[in-house]
Amino acid sequence: MLKAKDVMTREVVTVTPDTEISQAARLLLDKGINGLPVVTPQGAVVGILCQSDLVAQQKKISLPSVFSLLDGFVPLSSMKDLDREMEKITAMTVESAMTPKPVCVTPETFVDEVATLMTDRNFHTVPVVDGGKLAGVIGMRDILNAIVK
Repeated sequence: MLKAKDVMTREVVTVTPDTEISQAARLLLDKGINGLPVVTPQGAVVGILCQSDLVAQQKKISLPSVFSLLDGFVPLSSMKDLDREMEKITAMTVESAMTPKPVCVTPETFVDEVATLMTDRNFHTVPVVDGGKLAGVIGMRDILNAIVK
């Protein structure tokens, strides 16, 4: 049975939290990839920036529902969610737009587990971490290539 180490892309394009959004978007387009691991200078994965994170910057803000009580307004949903949405929409750096603490797998994770994770959680790119450092990524294309072989 195939493992992540057998299908992962080892030459990974990465960004740092302070990379400008425009530069990250250009990398995604120029390299034809869906996701960029966000790493520290030591190689630790702290986030992932996907095309969907950048597309989210263009969406309309969904204001929380509120009800009136004693001349005041009480939100019916979390203001934290609205704050995070606003942060993503106005992001200038990767840190503000990325998904922090992404789900990662190890080189020994079986490919069927990675495929299940991708389909169940709607992930297109999954970082592969070994010893706390980025070792590669698995994209849907990597899994399709393994199937074709």
